[in-house]
Amino acid sequence: MTYAPTVSIDDIDLSDLDFWAKPLPERELAFALLRAERPLAYFDEPDLAATSALTLPPGRGYRAVTRHADVTEISRNPDIYCSGKGALSIIDLPEEMLEFFTGMISTDNPRHARLRRIVSTGFNPRRIASIEASIRQVAVRLIDEVAPFGGCDFAIDLAAPLSIQIICDMMGLPASEHATVLRCSNIIASSGDAEYLPVGSDPLLALIGAGQELVGLLTEMSAHRMMRPTDDLTTALITTNIDGEALTPAELASFFILLLTAGNETTRNALSHGLVALTDFPDQRAIWQSDPDGVAATGVDEIVRWASPVNWMRRTVTTDTVLSGQQLHTGDKVLMFYGSANRDEAVFEDPYTFDVRRSPNPHVGFGAAGPHFCLGAHLARLEIHVMLRELLTRLPDIEVSGEPVQTVSRFVNGIKHLPCRFTPAVV
Repeated sequence: MTYAPTVSIDDIDLSDLDFWAKPLPERELAFALLRAERPLAYFDEPDLAATSALTLPPGRGYRAVTRHADVTEISRNPDIYCSGKGALSIIDLPEEMLEFFTGMISTDNPRHARLRRIVSTGFNPRRIASIEASIRQVAVRLIDEVAPFGGCDFAIDLAAPLSIQIICDMMGLPASEHATVLRCSNIIASSGDAEYLPVGSDPLLALIGAGQELVGLLTEMSAHRMMRPTDDLTTALITTNIDGEALTPAELASFFILLLTAGNETTRNALSHGLVALTDFPDQRAIWQSDPDGVAATGVDEIVRWASPVNWMRRTVTTDTVLSGQQLHTGDKVLMFYGSANRDEAVFEDPYTFDVRRSPNPHVGFGAAGPHFCLGAHLARLEIHVMLRELLTRLPDIEVSGEPVQTVSRFVNGIKHLPCRFTPAVV
């Protein structure tokens, strides 16, 4: 990658929502410049006063962590870089909002270890592998619905429904609630994209309302499962007791929001970015199609590296320290930009080349190694593999047919619309 002569490092503002509306190649140029010249650049926090009636005190700004080595260093030292002050918000949220929307992901040990120990029973590799048939069933049904038409909006018709249906099925939510869950998930994860907000609404108030709606769903379903337990994740979560510890109702509710938003966004956006990559790199597509099961192990991880569905996670410095020669002080905020780390030329050979056999591939698309590595990584990998296997078999010439429409979001690297075409298939 070469720098565009018009790109000035002093013009880059990662807090400006307009930056995240720019085409992906322009954003990647900006991050390449930051990695090379200012890898721990300081930025003021977003000013929410112009878009929300809720008033929050101004923050002290943050450091943008753009190199792979620094992201991994932060992730493996949770005692120095904590999550408990907020992992999903640049601004400091009130305690009740922090607990409500982020829960486990914004906790530190020992509480984080306790929560993860309880919920991990529903996400171990053996349990996830057991649902492969269900994933295939959903993928086949979705493909059958679009196959006769020769084209569709891949993001809307295939990627989003797959991930939301799998998660809802795991939780035991009926099909009648899937649209509600998707709508609320879009509002929460996008954090302000106008397409997902009611006209004239306050983004923060809409986010709070979406969270309350999801909690209402879970509260009602949990009460029902207490009376009539079934073999779903909700039942498992409300009945799991490890060494006398179980989830409180508030912890269960916040985990539900996290699962439905983070789990949905990661898979749907990885799939959409994956189809773009397979269209742009036809040689890699041919390799995958020639051996879908053999290539899946490396290919899926390359899609996650390429997509980097989550733009960043925040940590807060707990004690004065030095990171790559930069003095950091207690209370400083650092945002780990995963997409930038996944393009780091010091770690990845030809990082702007999509290579389905890339190995090694120490990407941080699921977070770097540490206590907060993505709990649902096994599930996301399986969903991506199964959907692509079915797509490339059933619709072998599927390709992107128009410009992707990006989600305008600081937090997710999303594609909300993706036109595609293929030879119509008889169902």
